[in-house]
Amino acid sequence: MLRYTTLGRSGLRVSNLCLGTMSFGTQWGFGADAETSHQILSTFADAGGTFIDTANKYHGGETEEIVGDWLQTQNRDRFVVATKYTLNMDPDDPNAGGNQRKNLVRAVEKSLERLQTDYIDLLWVHAWDPYTPIEETMRGLDDLVRAGLVCYIGISDAPAWVISAQNVLAELGGMTPYVAQQIEYSLLERTVERELMPMAEHFGMSTLAWAPLGGGVLTGKYTRGGDIDSKRAEGNANRGRTSERNLAIARAVDAVADDLGVSSAQVATAWSMHQHDTIPIVGARKVSQIEDTLKAAEVSLSAEHLATLDEVSRVALGFPHEFLESDGVLDVMYGSVRERVDAKKARW
Repeated sequence: MLRYTTLGRSGLRVSNLCLGTMSFGTQWGFGADAETSHQILSTFADAGGTFIDTANKYHGGETEEIVGDWLQTQNRDRFVVATKYTLNMDPDDPNAGGNQRKNLVRAVEKSLERLQTDYIDLLWVHAWDPYTPIEETMRGLDDLVRAGLVCYIGISDAPAWVISAQNVLAELGGMTPYVAQQIEYSLLERTVERELMPMAEHFGMSTLAWAPLGGGVLTGKYTRGGDIDSKRAEGNANRGRTSERNLAIARAVDAVADDLGVSSAQVATAWSMHQHDTIPIVGARKVSQIEDTLKAAEVSLSAEHLATLDEVSRVALGFPHEFLESDGVLDVMYGSVRERVDAKKARW
């Protein structure tokens, strides 16, 4: 059974795996139909899963409708339902996308209808919109929280400096801050450890990791000779996910999986769960896929396993991180007594 953790600095309890629903629907030419999607949701719930992530953009709104129909058969209040706004829902309307107040209000109104609920537990800003002032976005989000339509807010796919500026603005202005960020994070994508992960730790935000399986590369389907979905394979190649470096990482995951007698997908997901305050977003188009991934919560990676995976996937942090951690700079900054100072890193 899944365990529970609090989301960011809030008191909201969520399952330590989040079910991503982007594969629910058929409007994009791929995905699970409503019946299969409901079976996946029920399998997740039976394992103790309560945290469900969707978006208004997924399959043109069909995904939210599928989730909403399933919620009608459940105790809705038991689940933490997250959805997103920002992405354009009508390409002919210049205000049907972006983070401005008009799109925010209309998007939430429509999401509530499709989800058949009167409140959203967690509303994500789906991506940074450089054309909307951050003051407008944060005030609009805070108004929805105060109105009781949204309980918590988070942000997805944004630079660390943007999230920092928005959270500081919220704190100084008495507005609702972000409790979590949603970013691509996996053994294949660790560049977020340069800025985004330290920023989240500083503000006490949780990290929701999308694509923890690296677009399928970390499941072993490219390294174990299994069947490959041609559409997915083409998309992964275009994103560089099947590079030699990434395949080497996948083979290391396979080796750890073989050592533990579990699947590669379980190891890759478990690695994400070992990172600081990180909740993997796991998706599925088949019930068998979610059944396999859920077992990641039971996988125990040893220090040796973690070190092996870290070594093969580590990225250079670059400037200024490596510069500031160098012995020369530390000696100049703290003097000869630096090794005798038990200092704590500053936190707000």
